[in-house]
Amino acid sequence: MSPQTAAMASSLAQLYEQDYALWLDVSCRLLKAGRLAELDIANLLEELEAMGRSEKQALSSNLIVVLSHLLKYAYQPGQRSNSWRFVLKEHRRRLQEAFKASPTLKAYFEEVFAHCYQEARDLTATETGVGLENFPLESPFSPEQALDREFLPR
Repeated sequence: MSPQTAAMASSLAQLYEQDYALWLDVSCRLLKAGRLAELDIANLLEELEAMGRSEKQALSSNLIVVLSHLLKYAYQPGQRSNSWRFVLKEHRRRLQEAFKASPTLKAYFEEVFAHCYQEARDLTATETGVGLENFPLESPFSPEQALDREFLPR
């Protein structure tokens, strides 16, 4: 790397700290121009890794919401509402959109399903006042049911 290229990469790293939006713009222009040696590789890698984490966190969050609402729907039949059905459809839609954009997230969904159920179980018990012991230890809903926009517990 030439001293000039090293100086540009260093100033780009400083730009990352000072003006993130401008850093993104400059990085994109450098990538498009094929000027890879001038990129701020360390921060670029950090951002790419964060994007992957963010996608997974959003998936887990949406799944927890779905499972929580399925539990509420199943264990509080007298309080069922269109609002609950809306939340279920909306978060299922978000999950499907995530799978469409990143099909490999489906494997992650399967991997975290049981953990997300435990989170949903705990949160639902707290929100509803229904004792945690009243909810099954393992999900009474399959991953397929969690994604099925028409499925509602009886």
